[in-house]
This record gives sequence, C-alpha cells and structure tokens, in this order.
Amino acid sequence: MLTSETVKARARELGFDLCGIAAAADHPRLPFLREWIDRGYAGEMGYLARTAERRADVRAVMPSARSVVVLGTLYNTDRPYSTEIGDPGEALISRYAWGDDYHDVLGARTDALSQWMIQSHGAALDTRAYVDTGPVQEKLYAEQAGLGWVGKNTCLISPDLGSWLFLSEILCSASLVADEPGLDQCGTCTLCLDACPTGAFPEPGVLDATRCLSYLTIETKGDIPGSDRPGLSNHIYGCDICQEVCPYNHGAPVTDDPVWQPREALDRPRLAELWTRSDAELRDAIRHGAMMRVRVKRLRRNVAVALGNSGTDEAASALDPAAAERVDAGAVDEPLVAGHVAWARARLADR
Repeated sequence: MLTSETVKARARELGFDLCGIAAAADHPRLPFLREWIDRGYAGEMGYLARTAERRADVRAVMPSARSVVVLGTLYNTDRPYSTEIGDPGEALISRYAWGDDYHDVLGARTDALSQWMIQSHGAALDTRAYVDTGPVQEKLYAEQAGLGWVGKNTCLISPDLGSWLFLSEILCSASLVADEPGLDQCGTCTLCLDACPTGAFPEPGVLDATRCLSYLTIETKGDIPGSDRPGLSNHIYGCDICQEVCPYNHGAPVTDDPVWQPREALDRPRLAELWTRSDAELRDAIRHGAMMRVRVKRLRRNVAVALGNSGTDEAASALDPAAAERVDAGAVDEPLVAGHVAWARARLADR
C-alpha cells in the first residue's frame, strides 16, 4: 500500500537525504512569481515568463495531481568555501557543478521512485517527475513539505543539512498525508544579504537575478556587461557566497557519494591553467556535468574576465598573445571571447 511513510522509506533506500509530502494546493506565495518576472528580475530567462501560469499551480501541469513528493539530496563535499580562499588566481566554481550532472543522476533516482510508487499503489496512479527543469516552484513546495524553509537568500535551508541541497519532485494523483510546513528560522540574520558582492537582493527573500554572479556567468548568452565584470572577481561559474556565510552551513554535513565529488580537472583549478587548456580538454572536463550549460565558448569568456580581475603576473602570461598561439583553442578567436580577452588584457595593463 502506498503511504507517505512507505514513500519516505523507499526514498531513503534510493539515496535521497530528505523526503516530504506537500498537498497540491493553491499556496498563497506561488503567485509572486508573476510579480517577480514583471519587475524584470528574470532577465534573459524568458522560459520563466512563458511558463509562469503553469508554475502558479502544479495542477496546471498535471490536473490529477493531489500530492507533491519533494526530495532533497545533499551535495556538499569536503572542500573549503570560496570565502576561505584568498588566492585570486584560483578559479571559483559553484560546488553543485563539481561532480556529475545532477539532472542525470537525480533524474534516474527520481524516476526509480516514481516507478516504485506506481507499482506499489495497487491502483491506477498518475505521476510526473522533475529535476529542476519542470514548471514547478520546487523551493516553495519543499517548504510546504517540511524539508526546511526558503531563506532570505532564496535558497531552501534545512535546519539539519543546511542549504547544499538538490531538489527534485514527483507529482502524483494519490492523496498522501502531507507534512507540516517548514518554519522560517532566519530570524534577524542578514549575513547572506550583506555578503552578496553585487547587491543582488533588493529585499530579503527576493533575488534580482540580473545582478547575480550565477546569472551573469551562466544565463547571460552574450557579452557580460562591462560594469558587471569587475564584480565577478575570480568566479567562472556560479557563486556560493550567500550560502557559505549562512550559519546553517557552518560545519554543514558532507556527502561521500562519489557522483558529487569534484572531478580532478575541476578540483580547485587555477585560472591560468584552465585558460591554457585546449578546447578539447575543456570540453572533456565539463562533459556530463552541469557546466555543459555554458559550453566551451562561454566558459572561456568567463575565465578571461576572471583572469583580468585577478591582477596577477600569471594571468598576464596566460593571456599573452604569443601564449595564445600555442593553445589549440579556436574558441578564443570567437568574437564573444575575443572581446572579453581584450578587456582583460587592458585591465591587467592598467594595474
């Protein structure tokens, strides 16, 4: 028989760290997404506007939905936080992207749970599984399912595991017993808001994505605005600062799951070393990982900006035109990359 408890037990067996149940209901905070988009905070992420109405209620995605099974997976690994690294020549990569692509790993695990639910129900059961890419406001449903609360940095924070969590969910037509919603435990703390290097939080719990380093390095398809480039510092893919300063992530548990461990090529690499790799080597380094989102061309764009910001002799040597000729890197000559390289060289020269 399918119950909330049997679903949670099976989720643990499949490797999920958290599992909770939310009702497929019209939660009062869901409509804010439309206002957030209208404020212009989504930037180039047009898919959010296109799917806003569906994201306002999971029953618009699956009319038969009665429950939402929300799953949390810890991805924190035993490496220092970027705020603990004082070397401007080291490339900073958001830790969720160090290992295998979570869409693939958790897609398989979430589908396995979905299939088990269908087989265990004993009657017809509609399900639909998503890992980040579906039209579901997963953090709000995770809060409703008792996994934690959505903090001032807009991340889902578990009181026990912190915020280093991947979320996935299964919509189902069974009326499972829902959990009590998570309670906000941020209190008066504003460390995340104060630490944001680009001031991307116009108010607590609201992110202006267009000012976020993750957006600038991942979602921006063309040129990174010149005024935003210095703020990237040595970040080349994403940013974790607002999570790193959160008290709930101080001494946060780590996972030994091999799929989330840093690949050798992405384990605290140096900017200059990344830059001097061939396009083929960079492509191999990010293959089957989350960084495939930006491909080699945009990755080189980001590295070029970071090299310019680093202000080191090592960076100047890596960007020297003579050195570039020795690298099998056609992407360097792409207009998108070349413009950022010119900017980086000029910035280094000014210093």
